[in-house]
Amino acid sequence: MIVAVGALSLMDAGMKILAPHYSPFQVASIRGLSALPFIVVWVWLSGGYGQLLRVRFGLHIVRALLGIMTLAAFAYALRHLPLAEAYSIFFVAPLLITVLAVLILKERVDWRRWLVIAVGFSGVLIVLRPTGAGALTIPGLAVLATAVGYALSAITVRVLGRTDSTQSMIFWLMALVGIGAGLLALPEWRPIESVHWLVIAGIAVSGSLGQFALTEAFRIGEASFIAPFEYTALAWGVGLDWFIWRTTPVPVTMAGAFVIIASGVYLVRRERVHVEAEHP
Repeated sequence: MIVAVGALSLMDAGMKILAPHYSPFQVASIRGLSALPFIVVWVWLSGGYGQLLRVRFGLHIVRALLGIMTLAAFAYALRHLPLAEAYSIFFVAPLLITVLAVLILKERVDWRRWLVIAVGFSGVLIVLRPTGAGALTIPGLAVLATAVGYALSAITVRVLGRTDSTQSMIFWLMALVGIGAGLLALPEWRPIESVHWLVIAGIAVSGSLGQFALTEAFRIGEASFIAPFEYTALAWGVGLDWFIWRTTPVPVTMAGAFVIIASGVYLVRRERVHVEAEHP
């Protein structure tokens, strides 16, 4: 999981480098298409291409639309926000997944977890700082929209995972995002500058490695133990912001991030206790 988060953080840094030069939809398309060669090989080595056809294609399209929205919104946000600040807002996603699981999947959540969710959302307000010169701007709201889209996508994965393979879910997401976002980007499509091909190669490698490591982490490990390691992205964000762009997060952003992280970690641990109580 630590390898996955590190690799995906490097991918996000690559997207941030591209974001000022290309439209958000073009960046989203580059993300999807650049990973496809690696995914095609992975699918071939792990079950063959037949599994790509035995799928619920309608849900894959829904997930792809969410993927296009989230990647484009995140690419837009990265034009204006440091990685650490974007990650701080995005960390609300696990809380949103719990809320959506109640609304869509009719899962039960006790009052303690509702309280923790409320505390987590207060952390988002600390980061956004709606009454001051905080991140409550269009880029900040774009990250919030990214978190909502990611949470909705996670719910579709829970449903798809009952019948479709992990390989098919990743293949169709990247293929449909790459093609769909590319079509939306056509009116503003810009030729790739030669200096950016190395960045795109880095996005392809780091994104594919991150996706593979993430899949393996949840395949061989216990989700309630692994999930909190996602928050190591904040350390990567702070480090990459300083190393590449020489920026550091303001203290109030870090304070809000830690409130959100603490809520998310508690929620994951509480979910583990809840599951063990139901299945002794």
